[in-house]
Amino acid sequence: MSFRTQPPAPARLNRCQLFGPGSREALFEKMAASAADVINLDLEDSVAPDDKDKARRNVIQAIGDIDWGRKTLSVRINGLDTPWWYRDVVDLLEQASDRLDLIMIPKAGNAKDLYAVDALVTAIEAAKGRGKRLGFEVIIETAAGISHVEEIAAASPRLQAMSLGAADFAASMGMRTTGIGGTQENYYMHREGQKYWSDPWHWAQTAIVAACRTHGVLPVDGPFGDFSDDEGFRAQALRSATLGMVGKWAIHPKQVALANEVFSPSDAAVAEAREILAAMEKAKAEGQGATVYKGRLVDIASIKQAEVIVKAAEMIGA
Repeated sequence: MSFRTQPPAPARLNRCQLFGPGSREALFEKMAASAADVINLDLEDSVAPDDKDKARRNVIQAIGDIDWGRKTLSVRINGLDTPWWYRDVVDLLEQASDRLDLIMIPKAGNAKDLYAVDALVTAIEAAKGRGKRLGFEVIIETAAGISHVEEIAAASPRLQAMSLGAADFAASMGMRTTGIGGTQENYYMHREGQKYWSDPWHWAQTAIVAACRTHGVLPVDGPFGDFSDDEGFRAQALRSATLGMVGKWAIHPKQVALANEVFSPSDAAVAEAREILAAMEKAKAEGQGATVYKGRLVDIASIKQAEVIVKAAEMIGA
């Protein structure tokens, strides 16, 4: 193992990120009252070009006026290839209250994208004397982004989270699908007359998780477009959680409970994790580096796995 220790990701809940268009201010109070851990007010894809200025004003007003509780509050700005992004950053930093926690940078293609936003944010913070340092989150949704995923993960100390944006990612990669997340009809294996559907997003998710864990960033799964398919959402969320992602987007309020369910460890899992930690403490006291728990070997690596589950449960309980 490298002598460089793996840095911890931010110690906050990120089980569900609920998105809402900045142009629909009537939704903001409902979003604030939801069970989502993160609220993303959107200035990008869900807002029509003619509504960009109004949406920005709505969001700036709402950041200070609405009680967001203990939720992490984020605003998705427009892409760096548009004429709107710089005004999003300037107006948010100069006019919005310090209640804003993060800005989300879409379609990040390389480290220079984050450098550009970081330079602008840093200058405004200094000029305005803002008391709270703004954090970043990014979306990987292009071929360039996945090709440079590790340099993006290491690009700024402000970076807290990274998500996979399936729709734009599919378009950038030239994938033959119009689905947003989930299994795809023609992406299957065939054996003995049966079809078996695998996950076309798996490799990209794994690359994101590896880059994030290397640099202390939270890896998050993106949207699941068919909000009428609860089981499809749950299945993809379970796959993402198994790979190491900490949460998933919700593009409809009904998806919040599903995400929280999947990314919250069950009582049974927490109890088992605590038992493993206790068993290893006993083994350590006896001068042993491993022990047997319920017929299987557990060792120092098992401690790390169990601690992840217990820490998540403690944050939820807090």
